[in-house]
Amino acid sequence: MYGFTEITPDELEQWRNEGKAFRLIDVRSPGETGRGVIPGAELVPLVTLPMRKDELSGTDTPLVIYCQSGARSAQACAFLAQQGIEDASSLRGGIVGWAQTGKPVVSPD
Repeated sequence: MYGFTEITPDELEQWRNEGKAFRLIDVRSPGETGRGVIPGAELVPLVTLPMRKDELSGTDTPLVIYCQSGARSAQACAFLAQQGIEDASSLRGGIVGWAQTGKPVVSPD
């Protein structure tokens, strides 16, 4: 699948519960993130990703990328894989899938 994997909301919650290190990246627009984010998310709108890719590379920390439904996060992961950043996973279903499973959504910092 284009050099990246998907992670389910339950798997992401399990990573959190186990204390696994990862960076959670929200690639939605500022208007979308204003309605709520997954706790701990860093806001990197998809349109800024090419300019900010260096901020996401060079670490051994896995990236979990999400958007509204999973389409843009898949694009972001494919782009990062093309740039040599291979430890990026797309959150299946995006924040909608996350919220539908009863997991928390909070106001952005």
